[in-house]
Formats: sequence, structure tokens, C-alpha cells
Amino acid sequence: MSAQIKRFYGIAHGWIEPNWRVFTSTRQPAIWILAVVIGFGVAVAAILFRLAIGAFQWLWLADASEQVTTAAARVPWWLILLAPAAGGLLVGLVLQYFHPGRRTGGVADVIEARVSGTESLGLRAGLRSAVLTALSLGSGASAGREGPIVHLGATLAAAITRGLGLSETSRRTLLGCGVASAVSASFNAPIAGVLFALEVVLGHYATTAFVPIVIASVCGTILSRLWIGDVAAFEIPIYQITSYLEFPAFFILGIVCALVAVIFQFSLITTDYFARRLTVPFFMRPVVGGFLVGAIALMFPQVLGVGYEATDQALKQQLPLFLMLALIVAKTAATSITLASRFGGGIFSPALYIGAMTGGAFGIIAASAFPETASSQGLYAILGMGAVAAAVLGAPISTTMIVFELTGGYGLTIALLLTVSVAVGLTLAIHGRSHFHWQLEMRGLFVNVGPHKYLVQKVRVAEFLLPPNLEEDAEFLEEGYRFDGDTKVLFLKDTLESALRTFDETGQSRIPVVSSGKNPSFAGWALEVKALAYFNEAMIDANVEEHR
Repeated sequence: MSAQIKRFYGIAHGWIEPNWRVFTSTRQPAIWILAVVIGFGVAVAAILFRLAIGAFQWLWLADASEQVTTAAARVPWWLILLAPAAGGLLVGLVLQYFHPGRRTGGVADVIEARVSGTESLGLRAGLRSAVLTALSLGSGASAGREGPIVHLGATLAAAITRGLGLSETSRRTLLGCGVASAVSASFNAPIAGVLFALEVVLGHYATTAFVPIVIASVCGTILSRLWIGDVAAFEIPIYQITSYLEFPAFFILGIVCALVAVIFQFSLITTDYFARRLTVPFFMRPVVGGFLVGAIALMFPQVLGVGYEATDQALKQQLPLFLMLALIVAKTAATSITLASRFGGGIFSPALYIGAMTGGAFGIIAASAFPETASSQGLYAILGMGAVAAAVLGAPISTTMIVFELTGGYGLTIALLLTVSVAVGLTLAIHGRSHFHWQLEMRGLFVNVGPHKYLVQKVRVAEFLLPPNLEEDAEFLEEGYRFDGDTKVLFLKDTLESALRTFDETGQSRIPVVSSGKNPSFAGWALEVKALAYFNEAMIDANVEEHR
């Protein structure tokens, strides 16, 4: 009996001990605890952010709720025209004189931090960005609040984990925890928060990342529900698919939503292009943009702010056809102007808004053509909302789940999956990227092509530098030594990509490396073999992180 117990113990120990050693060596217990701290902390920040938007909004609408259109009907027309411009003046002054980069943060910055390191998410800059965004949305700027909340959550997660000696993999996981808590607290959507963090920010579904991200999302949802209540963001009637004969219509709606999503993204790109070429002082850009948004709002007050009231009306079948068609154009223009003018805000809510209007209008047209088989326009509004948002964000899985949790419309599963997949596939065929990836590509960061591309841009020569040999390299170490003009050199801050290109162009396997500055000095050697080995090791680490 004793021998059998020892044998069983040996088998169990040999089975469990290696797994437990990996679990503890990667500091998973500490990460789980930090996930709880981040989950609750970010949820508090998300609630305060929403209250800040309401506080700024109350200053001119005397109403802090999301019923912006209703409140706007009670104020004079000149206030609607001038309030966004007044808010823009404050935003512009702070951006020009006090805020680095002269723009507020969003989801693209979080993805960049995942790739380049969380050090780029400074706490002060992140908090200042959140206040500027709250001021922007509270003064009527036409944009979303979810992207800025995601940035705020990631900034707080980076601040909490800074200085704890965690590995890069752990810091990226905890960055995802901040994102998940932010989304779940903002939407009351815990599953969507998890999926958004994994799909959009981390770009993988590794189990070691999944567990702490779920913990953070649950914590964020608990606190959000204690404050707001356990209710869906949009309380709508229960819609049912009338007939399976409608599925060709759902397919066509996916095509229409793809075209709307592409036009929306091109509008954002084009407006930003022209805004960059304005000759007015920088701080006046939000003023001009705010005035234009106010002018649009005189005719269509539904474009002001986040726009949840109008989206809710579309989902509840309370808007006529021509108004929804007009609001697609008006919201596209207002959001493009808002973001190009450097107001703070995101694109998630506008994409939901435009999608709901597109689907609702399509539903009315479908019902007039096939009155016996067409479902209600509210059902089509839900499908359109998910399809346009998924196509713009490049996040079909998490967006589908967000729509389910926002509306409670789980009975529309197969219809929504079809419409979303068609819209996302056709958008990629035309535009080739999500809005976030377009923003990153404008900064020279090509994340969507895989780790092999961004790793060669992230790694610097200094990381695989071979230090100089005091004897063999004594000549180069002499004070004042300069390489002649025919000698190809690399700098410490050069990327691995430029180093590999230099190796290929020169045919050399060893290239001298010098420091930057007015008087560059010899710093060591860059070896082609060592550079390739460093790159291969980084690729292996990335592969392990994505699959463990």
C-alpha cells in the first residue's frame, strides 16, 4: 500500500510540478491579483469619465443625461451653434500649449503601446487626454466615448504595473485587462470586453491572457452594475426573424453596410487630410470644427455628442426613412469634422449610430418591397449597427457580442453573423484595413501584417550590439576617430529593419555602430548573424505568447 501511494505521488508530482513551476515562474498569481485591482480601478475611472461628460454638458444644456437631442430642443439656436466652438477653443488651447502630440488618445495608441511598449502611455498625458475628451463630448462634439475610455483604462493599467519588474508579456496582458474592464464598464458587456481586448488589442486568444482579462472584465462589470444597474444600454422590444426567405436581404444589407463603412472611413481620412492643411493657428482648428458641427446640429441636433438617443430611436422604430438617410450623411460629416479638428473622441459610437440608421432605412425599404416576408425595421437596425461597427473597427467577433449585450437580441444570432461577416469581408476587399490599423500605418506601424513586420521596426541596433574589444578595436576607440565617408555605419537607434537592409546592400556581415549626436563615437559592431538570431528569438517569444 505504501509503495502504491509513493508511486501515485511520484506520478502526480511529475505531472503537476512542471505546470505549477511555469505558472509561478510567469508570476500568474500576481497577475491575477493585479487584474482585480485594474478591473475595479478602471471601472471607477470609466464611471467618473461618464460623469465628467455629463457635467460639461450640463453647463450649456442644463441636462447631464444622454438625451442630448431632447435637451437641445429647449435651448436657443445660437447656443447650439456656439457651444461646440467654445468647447473647441478650450480644447485647442490645451492641445497647443500643454498636451504632447497635440491629440487625444484612443484605441490605436493602445495597440501601439502593445507593440512598442507600455512606456508610451504616460499617466499625466492619459488623464489630460480623458479630461479633454470629456470636455469635447460634453460641449457637443460628434464622437464616441468608448475609445477614449479604452485609452484611459490602458493608461491606468500601465501606470499600476510600471516599476513592478514584470515581463513584457505580463505587461501586455495587464494592458488587455485595462481594456476589458473599460469596455465592460462602459457597455455593461463583460463578454464583449474580454473579446475586444483579445481580438483588437492583444491580437491573440492565449489562455494565460484570457484568465486575467476575464477577471478584470468581471470586476469592471460588477462595479458598473452597482452604479448604473444591470440593464442593457438599449432597451428595445424583442424582434424575431419573420422568414428564412429574408436571408438574401440580410446578405444585401451586409453589402450596403460595407459600402457605408468604407465611405465613413474615407470621409475620416479625407477630412483629416484637408484639416492638416488649414492655415489657421492650431488652437483654432477645434474652434472651426466646432462651429461647423454646431451648424450641422442646427438642422440635425441628433448629431451632437455620443448620439445614443438617436441610435435608441432607430432601434425602436421611431425615426422615418428620410430622416435616417439624412442622419447617415450628417453624422458622417459631423464625426469626420470633429476628429479632424482634434476634438477628443472615438469612432465606436458613431459607427453604431450610422449602422443603426443604415439598417433601419434598409428595413423600411425592404418592408415596402416585400411586406409579407420582411421583418421589422428595428431588427434591420440592429443588424446594420453590428455590421457597420464591425467593418470600421475590424473586430467582427467582439462587435457581434457587443451588439448582443447592448440590445439583448440573442435571437438574431445567425442573421447578425451573416450580415457582419459580409460587411467585414467586403470592407477588407475594398479598404484592406480597419480604421485603427489605418491610423497606425499613418505612423509607420504595420501591425495587421504580423509580428515579423513590427518586430523589425521595434528592435533597435543597441539591443543586439556587440561591444567593442579594447585591443582589437583600439584604433576606433581613440578620441576624435571618424570613419571615412565610404564606410557604411549604423546608429544605436537604427531599427533592425534598417540594419538588415544595410547588411543586404553592402554584402558585409559586420558593420560598425556609432552613437548619435554632433560628435558620434564608436559604440561597437552589428553582426548579421547576431541580428538574425535576435530576430528569430523575438519571433519565437511572440509565438509562445500567442499560444501558451
